[in-house]
Amino acid sequence: MAINVIKDKCKGCGICVKACPFSAITMKDKVAEIGSACTACGVCVSKCPFEAIEKTEDEDVVDLSAYKDIWVFAEQRDGKLMNVALELIGEGKRLAKEISDETKLCAVVVGDGVAHLADECYAYGADEVILIQDPLLKNYTTDGYAKVITDAINEFKPEIVLYGATHIGRDLAPRIAARCNTGLTADCTRLDVRVSSYIEYAKKNTTLDTSTLDPNDPSTGIKQTRPAFGGNLMATIICPKTRPQMSTVRPGVMQKRDRVEGATGERVDYKPQITESDIRITIKDIVKSAKELVSLTDADIICSGGRGLGDPSGFELIKEFADKVGGVVGSSRAAVDAGWIDHSHQVGQTGTTVKPKIYFACGISGAIQHLAGMQTSDIIVAINKDPDAPIFEVADYGIVGDLYKVIPEIIDEWDNAEELYDASTK
Repeated sequence: MAINVIKDKCKGCGICVKACPFSAITMKDKVAEIGSACTACGVCVSKCPFEAIEKTEDEDVVDLSAYKDIWVFAEQRDGKLMNVALELIGEGKRLAKEISDETKLCAVVVGDGVAHLADECYAYGADEVILIQDPLLKNYTTDGYAKVITDAINEFKPEIVLYGATHIGRDLAPRIAARCNTGLTADCTRLDVRVSSYIEYAKKNTTLDTSTLDPNDPSTGIKQTRPAFGGNLMATIICPKTRPQMSTVRPGVMQKRDRVEGATGERVDYKPQITESDIRITIKDIVKSAKELVSLTDADIICSGGRGLGDPSGFELIKEFADKVGGVVGSSRAAVDAGWIDHSHQVGQTGTTVKPKIYFACGISGAIQHLAGMQTSDIIVAINKDPDAPIFEVADYGIVGDLYKVIPEIIDEWDNAEELYDASTK
């Protein structure tokens, strides 16, 4: 965007000078002059009574039709695919089908000695695997991964690229987006097709409102939905003028496809152009702490505590509970904001979205932001003093009572159940 002054129309009235919120306009020889502080906000355009100021679009136009297919960054660690990568392959496959029958879902695997992961990507729905291998890519580095993936994007021109909103994905995606001169929507919880081949889209989605779509627009767009303003509302974002469209997606919010044993697909071995000088960081050692080994997204059982615990010491009981049932400790945002537990344990829109087999909500009222992060759990057990707490509306099992009395009884019964199980198997 640029702001220009039409000198023949400018009367030197100075209204634009007073209206500019950035003090970017001065008068020179009774003609307005735009300075370097201009942000192209357009306030001066609307304020000028003589229509002497105009906003012009940048001339660089991206050929949207040159881009096709959907890529998923299939994040792997130590030769094992992350769960979020399999979830995104399933979501990408769904989007590809809605766009057109010709659109392929490609999984991008980066590392060294990771060719065996191609079969797993095929099994979960990938049509194609782009394999980028090099000894310099054995361990994740921002410089190395960003360079080779950017080079591949510039060569193959995918229309959509999806990343998991993990520590690696959140570090990598914005750097690639900046190098590709495109946008990025972070921490998405939902993706929808906005435009495909217009006629095909209308046929497949007859119940959807297509009044805002341009029938002459051959491009494909996605609507990227994410929490905004602290999770108080959901924002839907589009990227209509640049490609590829990029999103990071929260782990646990998308559905994995059923594994299909023996599934096959196309494999592309992309030879990266990378040298040691391209990587500015040297990895001396990798140390995993106990905290890092516990992952909310991978846990089968989560025991979460909220404001109803009363004070931070309540998490000692939650920890004992989690250890007994083989789970991990979660929390509500209220407990994190109160400083009772680290943010890494937070479940919800502004924390981690989870989908365990069993979710215990202990002393959690059930704010909408928290429910959005755990309501797809297989079984939800709520423990709360308030019988009208919103958490009971989504719970499969609800216990109205003091958690400091209820949880110890559950722990005792768990011990009894284990003893009975052991006795029955002897």
